[in-house]
Amino acid sequence: MPQLDTTWFISQLFWLCVCFFVLLFFMRAIFVPKISNILAHRQRKIDDYLVKANDLKEQAAQSLQKYQSALQQAKNEANLSLDASREEMKNYVEKKQNELYSKLNAKLDEGEKQLTDAKKKVMNDVKNISHTLVLDILPKLGIDKVSDDEVKEAVNDVLKN
Repeated sequence: MPQLDTTWFISQLFWLCVCFFVLLFFMRAIFVPKISNILAHRQRKIDDYLVKANDLKEQAAQSLQKYQSALQQAKNEANLSLDASREEMKNYVEKKQNELYSKLNAKLDEGEKQLTDAKKKVMNDVKNISHTLVLDILPKLGIDKVSDDEVKEAVNDVLKN
């Protein structure tokens, strides 16, 4: 085998060193800078993306805060409107109830007056009928000496109790 022949060792060592240093030079001069440029460019892009992501995150947080504040404001306005409507309806219902109570009380007063008038008329009729009956019955019982005024007074006393 020629690789193990000692006469060629120096020549092989020389070309090994020449190839090694040539490759080392190319690697250092051409490939490593390109690779480091690519890595640096990639890192810049990643950093830019992270900055943009943080900006978007802040914008999203601000938008969420604006949304929540707008939602809270809308809820507060709705509650105020609802409270005002409730108060308005309560006042309206109270007004209508008072009107109905007034009408009902007026009708009750009118009904009581009619009942009182009817009662007075009936009591008057009862007095008159009782007076007439007593005057008709007393002579049949044999009591003739009772005056008309005494009968009226007796009927009035009985009906008062």
